[in-house]
Amino acid sequence: MTYTWTIQLFAGLSDRFGSPIIHIETDTPSVTVSELKQLLAAKFPEQADLVRISFVACNQTYASDDTIIQASDELAVLPPVSGGEPEENEDTPDCTSADGRYVITKHPLTSDEVLAKVIVPEHGASIAFVGTTREWTQGQRTIRLEYEAYAPMAVRTMEQIGEELAQRWPGTLTAISHRIGVVDIAETSVVIAVSSPHRDACYDASRYAIERLKQIVPIWKKEIWEDGSEWKGHQQGSPWNPIQSLSN
Repeated sequence: MTYTWTIQLFAGLSDRFGSPIIHIETDTPSVTVSELKQLLAAKFPEQADLVRISFVACNQTYASDDTIIQASDELAVLPPVSGGEPEENEDTPDCTSADGRYVITKHPLTSDEVLAKVIVPEHGASIAFVGTTREWTQGQRTIRLEYEAYAPMAVRTMEQIGEELAQRWPGTLTAISHRIGVVDIAETSVVIAVSSPHRDACYDASRYAIERLKQIVPIWKKEIWEDGSEWKGHQQGSPWNPIQSLSN
């Protein structure tokens, strides 16, 4: 019997592989993540080095090399940094958590809208971190940014960040919204809102949240310059391992 595996690709990998979704076939219904990488490297030898440094997500969760995965699982290959052009789709729907506090969207963001999700009568303090596209970085002029996300997994990991904040700073309430697609200079790409009974927890929790977002949420940005472009991934130094970051 032959089993067909469907694998999603992100952050420009679709150009490198020639499709946003690839399929492979095996004669067994399960393999380890390491074995899946070997199969991909064998089928796409020109991308073997890229496969080796990429990560695999199984059912919207990072999977270690020894994790056993099934052909029926939702699978994705997630590179820390890649190349190629993002696929434009103006009809991409928002991806939102069940409670509405965690959102991936192509639409403009406002801090007031995100803050409104965490302001409750029992809390006396709230804060919003707003990330915007800056024009100059280390002497290089940015024209715009283009964001891509594994949206359902991004929402799921943003929910995890909210849960971590509630454990570390009891009583805090969190909401996170992140743009995908083109984000022009001075436009908002991310808003993180935190509220709590007292202000000290807001400051500390907000800083923790943006650092965790960079560590574990599968969102990539492509910097478009006057003379070129480059995908930026985690920017957490090397080596980077989101699987280890999940347990920090």
